[in-house]
Amino acid sequence: MKNLLEEIDSLQKEINSFKALSKQIKEYYRIEFTYSSNAIEGNSLSESETKIILEDGVTIGGKPLRDHMEAIGLSDAYDFLYVLMKNKTITEQDIRKLHSLFYLRIDQKNAGVYRTVNAIITGSKYPLVKPKELPMLMENLIHNFEKIRSNNHPVYAAALIHKEFVFIHPFIDGNGRVARLLMNLILLQEGYNLTIISPVLRRDYIDALEKAHVDDSDFLEFIARMERETQKDFLRLFRH
Repeated sequence: MKNLLEEIDSLQKEINSFKALSKQIKEYYRIEFTYSSNAIEGNSLSESETKIILEDGVTIGGKPLRDHMEAIGLSDAYDFLYVLMKNKTITEQDIRKLHSLFYLRIDQKNAGVYRTVNAIITGSKYPLVKPKELPMLMENLIHNFEKIRSNNHPVYAAALIHKEFVFIHPFIDGNGRVARLLMNLILLQEGYNLTIISPVLRRDYIDALEKAHVDDSDFLEFIARMERETQKDFLRLFRH
């Protein structure tokens, strides 16, 4: 996968030449990230409907209220990434805040709060940890962030932290979206482009993540390919 990482680094150098467009870049990805991350989890809004809700504040007829709240909440959490990207660390409070911003309109009681009940991931053969284990596991994960980041290429570090967070599954709901927020926060902090995972590739994404319980090489490659494709999409827009 060395050539893939080298290509990512080369594309990133070109993207970095567009730093003057940083505000436009942020807004460019808001709709796509919000739509795609929600759609992976079953949200019924289209990309154009997500855009209308976020930019015009219009309710889409016939669509569930929860789907609207997920779009608004994830957009709020996305904004917070750009506050946190100025740091080089990620704290437990940061993670709780990301979840809270996303989940507050859906379930205020459980927003930013670790689950107190057992949970399962539909379609996975691996059981999730018990609620009493969550504080220690999250503390250990956060403690290992720096080691993961220093020992891996930024794209792999982001993918590994995504994987480890999802396997812990600390919240009652919204763990996949927080994992993708965390992954992209690390990329932003390291000066890399966001990674967008298309809902079309949902099955490949879930399969690679499931296999990562035993061998994470496929998942790392999948995320690296998604980063490369997102970079290429960006450059197709701005190479004029």
